Amino acid sequence: MKKKKLWTLGVMFILVLSTILAACGSSDTKDAGSKDTSSGGDKASSGGPKILVYGRGGDSVALDPAIVTDGESFTVTANIYETLVNFGEKDVTIQPGLAKSWEPSEDGLTYTFHLQEGVKFHDGTDFNAEAVVKNFERWKAGADKHPYYSSQFVVGDKQVIESVTAKDDHTVVFKLSQPQAPFLKNLAMSPFAIASPTAFEANEEGLSANPVGTGPFKFVSWVRNDAITIEKNPDYYIDGLPKLDKVIYRSIPDNSARLNDLTAGNIDVADGLSPSDKSSIESNAKLQLIERPSMNVGYLGLTVTRPPFDNVKVRQAVNYAIDKQALVDAFYEGLAVPAKNPMPPVISGYNDDIKGYEYDPEKAKALLAEAGYDGKKIQLWAMPVPRPYMPDGKKIAEAIQKNLDDVGIKSEIVSFEWATYLEKAQKGEADAFLLGWTGDNGDADNFLYTLLDGDNIGSNNYTFYDNKELHKLLVAAQTEINEDKRNGFYKKAQEIISNDAPWVPLAHSTPILAANAKVTNYIAHPTGSDRLANVDMK
Repeated sequence: MKKKKLWTLGVMFILVLSTILAACGSSDTKDAGSKDTSSGGDKASSGGPKILVYGRGGDSVALDPAIVTDGESFTVTANIYETLVNFGEKDVTIQPGLAKSWEPSEDGLTYTFHLQEGVKFHDGTDFNAEAVVKNFERWKAGADKHPYYSSQFVVGDKQVIESVTAKDDHTVVFKLSQPQAPFLKNLAMSPFAIASPTAFEANEEGLSANPVGTGPFKFVSWVRNDAITIEKNPDYYIDGLPKLDKVIYRSIPDNSARLNDLTAGNIDVADGLSPSDKSSIESNAKLQLIERPSMNVGYLGLTVTRPPFDNVKVRQAVNYAIDKQALVDAFYEGLAVPAKNPMPPVISGYNDDIKGYEYDPEKAKALLAEAGYDGKKIQLWAMPVPRPYMPDGKKIAEAIQKNLDDVGIKSEIVSFEWATYLEKAQKGEADAFLLGWTGDNGDADNFLYTLLDGDNIGSNNYTFYDNKELHKLLVAAQTEINEDKRNGFYKKAQEIISNDAPWVPLAHSTPILAANAKVTNYIAHPTGSDRLANVDMK
């Protein structure tokens, strides 16, 4: 039975409330203004506080990681909150986090975690086993408004996590209803960071604008569409960390303006840069280029419940109509490869035998004729912010518009503010929309099930695509421990998706960032959520 997910209504209410809270309750809003964001490196070099100013293309949606799906939110929350287990510094291997060790049972149905001791939340309360239990109870009880919990730990109407119990103050036992191959990888994902129960029991909605975790940085203030400020947690349980005193995340939507601010010294790190900026960054001795390992896909989604994309032949025609290689050549400057599957080649289970859809306008026209396409104009949604998988949504939309026009599909390009764009697309209001995904855990499940299974309609499945045969394969893959069998399920799943064509997979990119040369030990993580505890400034 298909789950009905109403969490977006809750998110929109939270956004309204958090805007009021951010405006009224910020403790130090001057830190978010231009006066304090102009010279992080200069302050560090003169012996003052080490302030890193981080320029990015868009604002966060909310600072409660359990309720969001966007990378701009996780960029910040990854430094305020922590998870039970961590990914490696440069990869998706599983390392200790708030849990210092763990043991799975032989049948894969029980996991026992031993927690770090002496850890406190930013509000001064203790992190312990009961806090872990309360977080999972919160997510489980409100699965409809916690999209990642429902997509990773609810299959149909079945709860994967049967129970979470505190054996003692520093031991937590998870009982699963079925084995889950990527269980530990799922727990390492940003949405499953542990928040202060005291905070969310007092005001769950308020956590969206006033986050309370155990991380190396504490929340200070948020001025919407301007800046989020976090500061060093003086009580952090790892000695010597963090090395920075403060981090200010500034929203600078224009790619060129963001790079200009970096060059001028107004910011210290800039992400979401245009691939065309690579050579100018490399030739500037005051800057350093940082490449993020590729684990993403940019795509054009086709909402299968809306005409004309309720017809599979129209969807296949659009796939043939788009010149992916031309898009990569024009907008990625050699920092991407054309995509043919919904997940990148670095993920285990990738099916390289799939031919995909080569650029063939004549075949597209023939399929449109077979489908009886009436020529009605569609809306083509362009992303308003640069993302790692798509450096310039507007320009890419314009190129796609020309491709579609060449085969007889007229389109109008529209866009919205980022949070609105996501919310409206998620409700199925788009005909065709540009979007993408950076892998959360390096597992095929996180791409195919999370993005394209019928269970996740209303969550991360924006196209409303629902194939029952595909669902059986993806659920079987979740419980299959044998890696070869598991990969076989995923390869078959990609064949079904390719034929049904709910997406036009466009590109797998290698995103670039740039930083002032004074910034040291900045490591761009494949998941896109960079931890800044070890970052320093000369």
